[in-house]
Amino acid sequence: MKPVAALLLVGMLLFWTELPTGSAWSCPPVRFTCAMVNPPNQCYTDQHCPRSKKCCPTFCGRKCISRPPSLPISYG
Repeated sequence: MKPVAALLLVGMLLFWTELPTGSAWSCPPVRFTCAMVNPPNQCYTDQHCPRSKKCCPTFCGRKCISRPPSLPISYG
């Protein structure tokens, strides 16, 4: 039984290390794509971007983008 518990613990640790750190937002949808066959990518994963940015697919290739601003709530 101990090897099963150890394996489960290792699996949980591996899963925990793969979780994004502080990036609870998701990439905006891409509505159009460029005509290039292999567009250049500025990043491949979130680890290639500065801490406040996320690697997202864009109109033409993957780029590090900032979190979209939250819309102010108007009560008027």
